[in-house]
Amino acid sequence: MPSGSSTSGAGRVVAGRYLLLNRLGSGGMGHVWLAHDRRLACEVALKEIVFRDPAEADERDARVARARAEARHAAGLRGHPHVVTVHDVLEHDGLPWIVMEYVAGAVNLRDLIDRHGPPAPAECARIGLAVLDALTAGHERGVMHRDVKPANILLAPDRSGAPYGRVLLADYGISVQPDAGETRYTLASVLVGTAGYLAPERVTGGAPTPATDLFSLGCTLYHAVEGRGPFDRESHLAQVTAVVMEEPRPAARAGALGPVVRALLEKDPARRMSAAEAEAALSRIVTPEVDAYARTQTDLGSQPHWGGAPPAPVPGHPEGRRSPGSGFGQPRGSVGFGPPPGTPRTPESSELPEFPESPDSSGGPWAFGGGPGPGGPRRTRPRILHAVLAGLLGLALAGAGAWYAVYRESAPGGTERPYGDAVGLGDPLKGGDCVVADWPGASAFQGTPRLRVDPSCREQAPDGQVMALVAAASAAEARREGPTACEARTEALRERLADVRSFAVVPSEAGFEAAGRRTACLVLGAHGPVFGPLGEHRKAGAAFADTATMQRRDCLDVRSRRGARLVACADPHDEQVLGFTRLGTDVTLTEARTESDTACAREVPPRDYGFDPSVYTAGSWTSEGSWKNGTHFVVCTVRKQNGGTMEGDEP
Repeated sequence: MPSGSSTSGAGRVVAGRYLLLNRLGSGGMGHVWLAHDRRLACEVALKEIVFRDPAEADERDARVARARAEARHAAGLRGHPHVVTVHDVLEHDGLPWIVMEYVAGAVNLRDLIDRHGPPAPAECARIGLAVLDALTAGHERGVMHRDVKPANILLAPDRSGAPYGRVLLADYGISVQPDAGETRYTLASVLVGTAGYLAPERVTGGAPTPATDLFSLGCTLYHAVEGRGPFDRESHLAQVTAVVMEEPRPAARAGALGPVVRALLEKDPARRMSAAEAEAALSRIVTPEVDAYARTQTDLGSQPHWGGAPPAPVPGHPEGRRSPGSGFGQPRGSVGFGPPPGTPRTPESSELPEFPESPDSSGGPWAFGGGPGPGGPRRTRPRILHAVLAGLLGLALAGAGAWYAVYRESAPGGTERPYGDAVGLGDPLKGGDCVVADWPGASAFQGTPRLRVDPSCREQAPDGQVMALVAAASAAEARREGPTACEARTEALRERLADVRSFAVVPSEAGFEAAGRRTACLVLGAHGPVFGPLGEHRKAGAAFADTATMQRRDCLDVRSRRGARLVACADPHDEQVLGFTRLGTDVTLTEARTESDTACAREVPPRDYGFDPSVYTAGSWTSEGSWKNGTHFVVCTVRKQNGGTMEGDEP
């Protein structure tokens, strides 16, 4: 029997929870099973890693650790509309199993082309646009797919019933998994991919980059429209040689897609088409006349079918992760860290860095006045004037450092605000605007908030920030599709933060043109302010004002035990953020500062992310804000045991 192979097939129970029903596929690295989740009473797909060659077992530990780490990278993309969701990675009989979304009725692009022939160029462009969206989401996290090809693109029925309306990229970021029998090339567990789809720089030993994934996308689009790969040859060695030495065969069916494919197949990565250029070019093929304001959205109506609001993070899961909830459409209950369950306190815990507390209740560095926790009244802010003179551009509020947008002229005859009187803004929101939200009642995310902009993004302890703008053809379309689009556009950022929510600021009927025909997508703190800029609006070298803006995979320069700065991970740094956990309701902030290192070592162990436990150890950060708002969340990091810096060569 091969080393590490299954002792039985269908009917086997994995980890006491997943009943294997039947095998969906097999490949060079293992099997994919359809399984029944007994706990949640639903079907999932399980990947079993198998070592068939006894020689492979020699590198078992490294490959198992790699599979676990990369599965967690892929899990960071859960909820993305074009990525097969990874729910969990577990160990059974000494081997990793990866628990994924089961996509009913799906067929991979390679098989579909074999059965029915190549689709039209516009359909290929639609598929390519969806795959590009998935790749870009991964690249923003520093995760490369490394095996983009037709066999890893699934087409499934969407909500409208269109048989191939939903496009999903499978095997995201996971290098050790079945691939329908196609040969993989691996050199010292680094070079991963499929012959004929690898970028030239990867074949010659270069590191994976976003450009290498784009080359593979070009090969995939060529295959989609031509029915065969651009470097198909009689042997795998000949294919790899052709990728490096030869030009692709001229495309005969590509039509308008031809120039895009040629630009993606440029052998020099510096001259290869960028993701932004590819998106624009593919969008023009899918929709020849693109609205001047529009940024192409790819099948936003075809989202995974999740039921119920996202629950709180599951204790014991290294990323403190949430099970994917519906998350789309109108706002639901608070997500992120809800009422924390009682967590046993660990008396043996190491000293840990702490943030300076605010000298007063009004908030300051590493603290904010968040008010009572979930279930209690939320902080409210004074409401601004309901009416002012038409044509007035702004009213300065003395002492607060903020200005308020008010009514302005709109032709013909009347004054309109872009988002209506309830929101109260007189000018449209722009990307990066920090906002303060005054909710009409005691609870946040109930009703329509009164908004004002904080130009400083810090003086008013902003509740959140505009992270995307979504164009619409009409006010009705904005109302219908804006919230769903905002959920999708902010999903990537929200997955990297501990306690935030999405909120769509939709233009009113009368203010649609004044709003630039765009819905503003906010990311707001779920239980209090975010206390600073988010995502790409943060600047390297800036000091964190609170743990609320710390993101997964942030690299930290720790100047003292009471403060940290954001730095590039390629530069020397002291710690890296891995995830979040939380402590029980009975744990005080003072106690947390002596217990959170131990909690992070238990709940977010660095070894699960590929860090050598003989070199690295768990660290943590706490702040006053999460105790004031009742969430008690802790930021979990990894650092070197000897206190040395990390040089950007971590897993």
